[in-house]
Amino acid sequence: MINVRESSRRASTRVIENKKMNSFTIQTPCIESVKLANIVEDANECNVYLKLENIQPTGSFKIRGISNMILKELERGKVRLVASSGGNAGLAAAYVTKKLNVPLDLYIPINTKKEMLERLRAEGANVILHGKVWDEADEEARKELRDPSVGYISPFDHPDIWEGHSSLIMEASEQMSKKPDLVILSVGGGGLLLGVSRGMEAVGWNDVPILAMETVGADCLHQALLAGKLIKLRSITSIASSLGALMVAEEVLKISKQRKIISKVVTDEECVEAVCRFLDDHCMLVEPSCGASLAAIYAGIVSGMLPQFKSNARKLKNILVIVCGGVNINLNQLNMWKTQFSL
Repeated sequence: MINVRESSRRASTRVIENKKMNSFTIQTPCIESVKLANIVEDANECNVYLKLENIQPTGSFKIRGISNMILKELERGKVRLVASSGGNAGLAAAYVTKKLNVPLDLYIPINTKKEMLERLRAEGANVILHGKVWDEADEEARKELRDPSVGYISPFDHPDIWEGHSSLIMEASEQMSKKPDLVILSVGGGGLLLGVSRGMEAVGWNDVPILAMETVGADCLHQALLAGKLIKLRSITSIASSLGALMVAEEVLKISKQRKIISKVVTDEECVEAVCRFLDDHCMLVEPSCGASLAAIYAGIVSGMLPQFKSNARKLKNILVIVCGGVNINLNQLNMWKTQFSL
């Protein structure tokens, strides 16, 4: 029998240890959303909680894992770092290395938006443009590892990254009065999924299913689960560029055999609509990659899952949504997408 008090004490200790780990992240709020709860069928019995990672210093959850790995690499004696991401992971790496006064070579695809390119350079990173997609930029970045003094910062596929991301679940377990019946998150390369899974194991949420959301054209996890093996996409065609990994981390397939992961895919249009409705409902602007997880509710996917939960003698009463954030968006871009999809 699980000692609930002891489990809670250990979770609390882990949260404290994570807060001591670095000073680059904040403990984000976990708020209840009546607006989203009212969308789910049987809303009078449903509570939706939002873990607001979009208010981290760099605008997304990425800084949790990135800052953790940077500190670990420095502890391992590395004096210069290399990373590969033209998105939120790259921004987090640039932000942290600037604070630490550590040199960073940041490899990003040539099609990275001008606004993000300028932001990365403003943070002091040595930005190197290479390849059409992240995978090509990453391959080039890894060539620097021939120098043993150089440390590599993965955007998603490393235990240090997952360890850092796990802290958001440890926080949520302290902030929520009850264990969730479902955790919803977006998936790109799988770093957030792996970190959340580790955190859920640490706080005793192993029986809670994870609803993993992707977009059409950036659905490497969904394709891998269907095939039962890693699948490399030919290209990324979704506007949710932060989900743009051609292949999911191998570790994701391993944990999919150990815990309940429900994979769902939404369209870019559904993501943009979710972003717009979330902006109206909560006055916060997030990018389409985050819109994928919000679309689980706004597009009716969670409502459609209610019969399945009832048939398994489970109630879907408490839902936790990881609002992963992302800064690859502005009002002009949102309006362009609204026009594109006639929203």
